Order: sequence, then C-alpha cells, then structure tokens
Amino acid sequence: MKTINLGSQGLTVPKIGLGCMGMTGFEDGHMYGEADEQEAIATIHRSLELGGNFLDTADLYGPFKNEQLIAKAIAGNRDKYILATKFGWEINDENKVTWAINGKKEYVRKSVERSLKNLNTDYIDLYYLHRLDKNTPIEETIEAMSRLVEEGKVGYLGLSEVSSETIKRAHAVHPITAVQSEYSLFERSAETRGVLDTLHELGIGFVAYSPLGRGFLSGQIRSIDDLPENDFRRAIPRFQEAHFYKNIELVKAIETMAEEKNITSSQLALAWIISKGILPIPGTKRRKYIEQNIAAASIGLSEADLVKLESIVPLGTDTGNPYDEFSMGLID
Repeated sequence: MKTINLGSQGLTVPKIGLGCMGMTGFEDGHMYGEADEQEAIATIHRSLELGGNFLDTADLYGPFKNEQLIAKAIAGNRDKYILATKFGWEINDENKVTWAINGKKEYVRKSVERSLKNLNTDYIDLYYLHRLDKNTPIEETIEAMSRLVEEGKVGYLGLSEVSSETIKRAHAVHPITAVQSEYSLFERSAETRGVLDTLHELGIGFVAYSPLGRGFLSGQIRSIDDLPENDFRRAIPRFQEAHFYKNIELVKAIETMAEEKNITSSQLALAWIISKGILPIPGTKRRKYIEQNIAAASIGLSEADLVKLESIVPLGTDTGNPYDEFSMGLID
C-alpha cells in the first residue's frame, strides 16, 4: 500500500489506518455490536499483511481493554506497527472513567505510563490528547507531552476535536503532527469551522475517524432495529427518527454511484477522503471488511466523480449531530 506523510514532522503512514475501538466493549456495556477477540486479532494481522500497519486506540476504550488487545495482537512484531493512542478522559485508580477531561501535567505522565504498560511497549508513535481540558491551559498539557517526546516515550504529538485557535496555541509550544476529528460525507464541520485550512497552513496532518458516518455509509443499516440494543449509536441524533430516514435516502444515492463504479458505498466514501490527502481510520473488527477498506486506497476518483459525490451530500447538509448533548459540549 502507498504511504503518505502525516503532517510535516517525519511520520510516514499508509494511506488508510485501522480504528480499533469497536474490537472491545466499554465498562458500561455499550459497544458497536458484538466483539470477538480472536477475529479482532486476526483482523489486525490481516491488515498488516496488506500494508495496513497504523492502529488507532485510546485508554478510554474498555477502559484499557483495547490497548491490552492490541498488545496481544502485535506481540513479537511491535516494530512493524505504528501505534496511536489517546488520553484525557480521566480514569481513576479503580479503573473507572470519571467522565471529566484531565489535561494536567501530572495526569499526562500518569496516562502515558499506563498506556505503555497496557500496550506492552516502551514507546508510542503518536500520542493524542483525546479532548481539550477547558480548565487547563493547552500550553501546560502540550509542554508535558513534549517531555515525553524528549524522553523517547512518544514519537509525535496529536490533538482530537479541537478548534483552530487551540491548534495554533498548541503548535507554538511543540510541533503537532496530527489532529483527529470525525470527518465523512456526513460530517464536515472540520471544513466549515476552518480547521482544515489551519492544518494546511501549519503543515499538520488530518486523521478522519468515523469516515463511514459510524457505519451509516456502509449501507448495512436500513432501520434503527439493525443496531443491537446496547449499541451506543442509538443515543446519537443522526440515528434517531428526525434524521434517520433522510440519511438513508442519501446513502441510497451514494450506493447508486458506487454500483456504477463497481465498488461498495464504503469504498467510495473512503476513496473520497483519501483523495483529499486525509488519513481515514475506519473501524472494523472483521477480516472481510479490512480487505474491502484497504482496497479503497487504490481507487482513483476523477474531479467529476468528486463533484458528483459532493452534490449528493453538499457541504452544510444537516445529517444530525454526531454525539449526544453531553459529548457535543466537550468538543472545542
């Protein structure tokens, strides 16, 4: 698989990554469908065989279960993978998520040591602040994270779901390699808020999580009942009645275009993101889908294709908020 430079600090990654969140459940029982550890590990191994060695996780997922799963999967092959993990959602000494965001320097140190242990590694390639701690100056957090780079515990620094102003302040303290935000045909606020312009100006890479609209763009979801009872997407406005059926019509139009090109709607949605020089990290826990997703990195779209696709879901289309009210309030 071809590689790209993620940002301008020296990190080279494949054109598509693997989001690992769905491979394990959460402490509250919520998840993306059912998890199967053996199939998840096989998916990580198959991804590597196909050149997909960029794995994205976070201490929050589980908590810790996801990082521990990845440690199992990469055992003996650590040097072949690029590991990205995140911290910031506060997890106490009883391993419970407090649902506060903590970017204080002491917590940065505590979090990285914990993640290194859970990942069974002595360095993390890309370390993100998962959400902005609005009670701690970003300069304090980044200063503490930069110490980890000096010590060799972390290779590159990243931020998630932050504004242009926060990016500029952070980058002035230590070069930021990547910013991760939700981005897909259904979610383009990184464009409308000017974040992509800021990243371009500063030479920072952009990583798109949920590039398939949390599964919507896969075409696998046709009714709300297609989601398991404990699936956290049921609480998201995009999947609720006010938006659900309008979104299904958009998906059908995208599917029609994909069929004309003899590819899946997922592959079309991913190829669109890749064509913009953005790194998508679609989440999957099955080998079948990792093969489909990685194949999308080889699909070329013409200018006419891009215009046609963006005319189906024009910039500014309201597909519903990507989070519930509490989580929306935590986006910078």
